[in-house]
Amino acid sequence: MPRWILALLWLWLAQVGTAQEFQVANRTVQVHGFFSQGFVYTDRNNWLTMNTSQGSGAMTDMGLNMSSQVTDKFRVGAQLYDRNLGQLGQWHPSLDWAVVDYRFNNWIGIRAGKVKTTLGLYNDSQDLDFLRVFALLPQGVYPTDLRDATIAHTGADIYGNIAIQNLGDLAYTLYTGHRSDSIYSGYPTLIRQWHVFLDEVHGPQYGIDLRWSSSRGLTVGASRMNQEITGKGTFGNFLNPAAGAIPFRSTTSAYWTNLFYGEYQFRRLRIDMEYRRDYFQIAYLPGLDVQTDTRAWYVAGTYKLHKQVSLGSYYSHYTLRNRIAPELRPLVGPLGEGDASLPQNHIYDKVIAGRVDLNRFCHLKIEGHFMNGYGWGAYPNGFYLQQNPNGFQPNTKALVVKTGFHF
Repeated sequence: MPRWILALLWLWLAQVGTAQEFQVANRTVQVHGFFSQGFVYTDRNNWLTMNTSQGSGAMTDMGLNMSSQVTDKFRVGAQLYDRNLGQLGQWHPSLDWAVVDYRFNNWIGIRAGKVKTTLGLYNDSQDLDFLRVFALLPQGVYPTDLRDATIAHTGADIYGNIAIQNLGDLAYTLYTGHRSDSIYSGYPTLIRQWHVFLDEVHGPQYGIDLRWSSSRGLTVGASRMNQEITGKGTFGNFLNPAAGAIPFRSTTSAYWTNLFYGEYQFRRLRIDMEYRRDYFQIAYLPGLDVQTDTRAWYVAGTYKLHKQVSLGSYYSHYTLRNRIAPELRPLVGPLGEGDASLPQNHIYDKVIAGRVDLNRFCHLKIEGHFMNGYGWGAYPNGFYLQQNPNGFQPNTKALVVKTGFHF
């Protein structure tokens, strides 16, 4: 998208920033939106599908949502979303979420449609970047490569909040539905390096989230998600390139996620901790399996120095293990097999960040990343051979500058 169009959009949003609601059939419809523009520079490896070693501004996203509280118990809403992050998104707009929500009482409600997936502290709030200090969430647990694949499912949730006398509240969410990925997401982008071109990525998923919150600012919880994902497309015939592309279809034989988390808030201080494990097994060719086991955790802290200034830091620890059928190894190379301490099998990321709220609607974030390892394998996490054709360096420093507008 030409930058002059982005500039006009920014000015238009600034003008409508205070016009946030209107009436339809005597019901109030609230309108909210956001726009952000980032710049990333890395000293070595290119990152997040951008040519960041030369500096890249290909980091733009925007969304517009409308919602209405039709009755005290019934709410409807939807959000359109678009982004361009290097090779991801590529200005293909999507329906981010669209939901009808009926809450019978505090302890039970039902929502259906394209529903945000409750998974850990932040999965269902990835679109609310303006609420956070960090420009990028800890990538080991919330890889931005997979945002469009993880943020929502098409299906239904049962949820509620149970008050436990003198012991706080227990919130629960049970969900089932269907996941459908954009072909401009991280996983289809990643496997194109092996000449596999996906036209569809989708499948059923179901899960549960339980979280307990005390009146003293402490929250702890756990999430579990199971999936069965099928990819369809074509792949190149390595044995006979002249024969052309071969139809490709493969389904995971195992795919699950466990996530445990905690959060503590005291006055201006906030501390988060999460641990996540993903495991999936898939046959890229009949009888030729790849098993991928990723484990990640982080500790993050933020502090509000002033009404308009906040600081934050986190340490993200990500490891990747693959077990590859011997017949596939000559084709795919060393996909993270072996010692987790090797740079190809991990990413350890130390981050410092600051945020300044320029006014009620605009903010500026500056963030430094100091990464050891590049965690290259069959699961997207920022580093791609397509942008690093000469291979990877073991360490990467990154500067992220991001400005945003919301109303």
